[in-house]
Amino acid sequence: MIDAFVYDAVRTPFGRYGGALAGTRPDDLAALVVRSVVDRCPGLAGDGAGRVDEVVFGNANGAGEENRNVARMATLLAGLPTSIPGSTVNRLCGSSLDAAIMGSRQIATGDADVVLVGGVESMSRAPWVLPKTEKPYPAGNLDLASTTLGWRLVNPRMPSGWTVSLGEATEQLRERHGISRERQDAFAARSHRLADAAWSDGFYDDLVVPVPGVDLARDESIRADTTPERLAGLRTSFRTEGGTVTAGNASPLNDGASAVVLGSERAQERLGLAPLARIAGRGASALDPQLFGFAPVQAADTALARAGITWADVASVELNEAFAAQSLACVDAWGIDPEIVNRHGGAIAIGHPLGASGGRILGTLARSLQRSGEHWGVACICIGVGQGLAVVLENATA
Repeated sequence: MIDAFVYDAVRTPFGRYGGALAGTRPDDLAALVVRSVVDRCPGLAGDGAGRVDEVVFGNANGAGEENRNVARMATLLAGLPTSIPGSTVNRLCGSSLDAAIMGSRQIATGDADVVLVGGVESMSRAPWVLPKTEKPYPAGNLDLASTTLGWRLVNPRMPSGWTVSLGEATEQLRERHGISRERQDAFAARSHRLADAAWSDGFYDDLVVPVPGVDLARDESIRADTTPERLAGLRTSFRTEGGTVTAGNASPLNDGASAVVLGSERAQERLGLAPLARIAGRGASALDPQLFGFAPVQAADTALARAGITWADVASVELNEAFAAQSLACVDAWGIDPEIVNRHGGAIAIGHPLGASGGRILGTLARSLQRSGEHWGVACICIGVGQGLAVVLENATA
């Protein structure tokens, strides 16, 4: 098997729902990061773009302007040669990390040397859908279903315990694992503080590309002045009695895109870049749908075992923060130092545009390892309907 490496990564700033990026189509966001990451590879400049073997992108909705196969749309809109194939992956929140896993396997089997992976989501522009009617010209009203987030047009045969909202599922998870409101709010405040500090320190300067025509210099959801005390004053969102999950300790709805260049070791010459990190292990897991937030635990453990290391070897973790409660449950289960998790902020502050988040955490982890000199890192993400994904990276620059 051939090793696959991360060579570079970029993303847009993540915009708030209805915010600065709400007027930008998702296929344009995807084309921007594809074009940007290609332009950053000296070997792909000009006619060299034809050296890309495939584009694999993640997207959780695809019901609107993504035009079903946003990977292909982005490739064409970015001006890449029409000879480059494109495939879109949908594993909901894990879509772009799944795209990276698939791209790395293409490289590992020798089917490709250079694969552009990533993902995109415009939750602001996600359309409403109207179900097909049982018969023509129905006399009654029909309800539109939002495609922004969560279950829709649910099969009545699906057990009701599985189809609770993501927030209610998180309430059940935090009850099971004894995660207090105070811990959740402290974790959320830390996410904002670290994200703000990372931007101020220039960590994201080389990772984020601006969206033309949009006045957005950094992630739009970051609140630098957030404190646990302020978060404690927010009302709960899913349970009026005994609830703990709020808009402040959960990830917001967002718009954005990410892209990562994967390649074999010999792709260095083709790309004109040195690799940042080796993909050393991959893991996927699944459990009961309402326990989705805990799924990264087994996924990461599997990826570590396949990499031949343990948690004792890991110096940096990028865990997508869908909710503070589920993130804390995972960290507790792994028994790791919480300070190695999301040192540059997480999704509670940065945002969670579903299809783009996996590419964000993978690119952040690769750059974090490069800058710190640390050897091993893990990127992992929970996925609605009870799944988890994880990738282990080994620093190639140390």
